[in-house]
Formats: sequence, C-alpha cells, structure tokens
Amino acid sequence: MSSYQVLMRDAALDRVDANVLMRHVTGTNRAWLIAHGDDEATPAHEEAFAALAARRRNGEPVAYLVGTREFFGRDFAVDPAVLIPRPETELLVELALARAGQGERVVDLGTGSGCIPVTIKLERPDLVVSAVDISTDALAVARGNAAQLGADVVFHQSDWYTALTGQTFDVIVSNPPYIVAGDAHLVQGDLRFEPQGALTDFADGLKHVRIIVAGAREHLAPHGYLLFEHGFDQGPASRALLADAGFVEVKTWTDLAGLDRVSGGRLA
Repeated sequence: MSSYQVLMRDAALDRVDANVLMRHVTGTNRAWLIAHGDDEATPAHEEAFAALAARRRNGEPVAYLVGTREFFGRDFAVDPAVLIPRPETELLVELALARAGQGERVVDLGTGSGCIPVTIKLERPDLVVSAVDISTDALAVARGNAAQLGADVVFHQSDWYTALTGQTFDVIVSNPPYIVAGDAHLVQGDLRFEPQGALTDFADGLKHVRIIVAGAREHLAPHGYLLFEHGFDQGPASRALLADAGFVEVKTWTDLAGLDRVSGGRLA
C-alpha cells in the first residue's frame, strides 16, 4: 500500500491534475489532502485513482474525468457532449452583464454546458434569459446545470435562430464554433476529446459567425447588442461583418492574455 502523496507523485501526472483527481476520488478538499497526504490510501481509492490517472495520461481532459469545471466561481457539470468552459469566455459574460438593462431579455446561441446563460441569470436575476443549442445531449447538460444551480433559464433546441421566430432580445451572446478546419490544435491536447462540431465550423472559422450576425437584426430589439467570442486572429473580420450588417459602436475586446477574444456592436 502507498500513501496518497506517493500515489499522486508516482502517477506521472501534472501535480495539479493529480491533486484534482485524488480529491475527486476521495471526495475531499485540498486541505484534507494536505493533512492526510501521508495516510495509507484505501484499496478502493488507490484503484480508482490509478484508473483515472491512466485515462489522464492518455489525454482525456480532467474536467471530463471529474465531471465538472469551474466558471465564474461556480462548478458546472460537463461531459463529452459539451465544450469545457474556459476562463476566456468569462469576458463575454462580463460584457453582456454590462450592457443588459434592468429586466431586459438575453439569449445565448449555441449554449453547450449552459455556463453562459446560467451565469448571466445568477449574476442578474432581473434579466429574462434564454438559450439555444442544436444538440439534445448538450441541452440535457445545460438544463441540469440550470436546475442544480437554481437558474431560471428557458432552453430551446434550435439551429441558431430557427426556434426563435417572432422573438426579440436586448442582448444576443454566442460562443460559436470558430476554429478553422484543419487547425492543428483540433488533434492536440484536450481538444481531441471535445465535440468537434462545437469547436470548428469545418470551414474558414467564420461560417457560423456570419449566420449569427446576419440573423441578429431580426431578433434584436431597437439598439440591442450582439456579442460573440472568436479566435485570436478573427477580430478584423468580425468587426467588418458587424459594420456591414449596420451595427455601430463596433469593437473587439481582448482577453487577459491580450488576444482578441470578443467582438460586438449595437444595432443602429
């Protein structure tokens, strides 16, 4: 038998990954592992940790192995049906919150895990929040997160705007698939295990952005805002699409790494 610390050290994993997996296996927190790291691990814990460590060494994302990922200070359930929430997307949430007026309507297009609309609703209970996704499996995850976290969000199965006929919103947000087809990152790291259709448009990276921008006017209230996440090199093209569609106050915001991350504008 080995201690918890020895098991984590010998697993040939990143130290942080090993700690997260062991906390998941033992159902404890970081403080418990510090206090009991030299304790002899139970056979059940050792077996479970070894199985997860092997999967992690094979490249499976830690978020899928433990079933959750933190976003905006809350834990969201995730599985291979949805993208893993990333810190960069918190910028999109912050921008939407800053532009939504009291009691206004917000919709998230392509919601995945639901981390965007659920967070918006929890941060601003006054807002009326909706979300759509084409995937029934993704919607099941999103609905589960909304229920678990107590967020009153209305979900629709929809290919972008198709289920929103006649509905208008004050703010439209989206984190669409924007990775260019054939990008080397799609076959590297965590991205190998995430749903490809939520990562890439299998084209130039702007296919879905064009659809979202083109359909926004029909679904935005007067002077409403459209905000969407995109790749680090897609800021200029995104601003051009917005300007051509008649948006004003068009801008691209950078993430904490200084990379173009979100573009948006206000309907004139």
